[in-house]
Amino acid sequence: MTDARQNDMLIPKIGIVTDIRRETPDVKTFRVNALTGGKVFEHMPGQCAMLSIPGRGEAMFSITSSPTNEEYMEFSIKKCGIFTDWLHEIEPGQQIMIRGPLGNHFPVEDKLLGNDLIIIAGGIGLAPVRSVINYCRANRADYGSLDIVYGARSKKDLVFYQEIVDEWMTTENTNVYLTTDVASDDWDGHVGFVPNYVKELNLSTDKTVVMCGPPVMIKFTLQNLMDLGFKRTQIYTTMELRMKCGIGKCGRCNIGDKYVCKDGPVFRFDELDALPDEY
Repeated sequence: MTDARQNDMLIPKIGIVTDIRRETPDVKTFRVNALTGGKVFEHMPGQCAMLSIPGRGEAMFSITSSPTNEEYMEFSIKKCGIFTDWLHEIEPGQQIMIRGPLGNHFPVEDKLLGNDLIIIAGGIGLAPVRSVINYCRANRADYGSLDIVYGARSKKDLVFYQEIVDEWMTTENTNVYLTTDVASDDWDGHVGFVPNYVKELNLSTDKTVVMCGPPVMIKFTLQNLMDLGFKRTQIYTTMELRMKCGIGKCGRCNIGDKYVCKDGPVFRFDELDALPDEY
């Protein structure tokens, strides 16, 4: 990273929240524009940004929108703490400080290019990989088949549900598999946990996997993928939840000789094998 680029990431820019939509009872998507319109900065799928408000706090979030969207950036944020509680109370028109893009990205421009892809996500874990899905949809001819396996506790907890039904399910050469942890009167789809559903689907092992979700989901899904015959070199994930300052200064995301914010947050699973078990 050049000094100029790092210095640029150190300086927060001002964005304005131009739209807010509710995805689930505890998740909202915030559309952010530069004060002059358009995006605050360019990014790649899987990268993050630090959002802050002086006197209110700051936190790291994945950029949910695809870089192919030229009009705005989006952040899908779960209400789970003091700062996110405050974000869920704001209205369109609120100015916010934003710093980024931070971290590396899913290798959509080389290692994923031309491959058949499986995207696996659980709960709010769909937010970081939504940018990958929509990037591939916008460049559909550059990728093979796209299988999306996504689950949440119940139907009301499925984020981007209308987008999934109206857009993802109607994209060519794309298969979407939804599941919920528990049965309910308003859900007639598959019921079961994501790791078990992945094994049940028995998808072809010549595909590349991008995965994000709760740690327990990742653990059991990884094992089931390997039981099916996938190799760790085929599977990518993001560890963005460990990112703190985003620029390698605080040391709080250090694992072994790696800094998640500088060497990640996107890792291939064989790269994680060299790290201590604490990850």
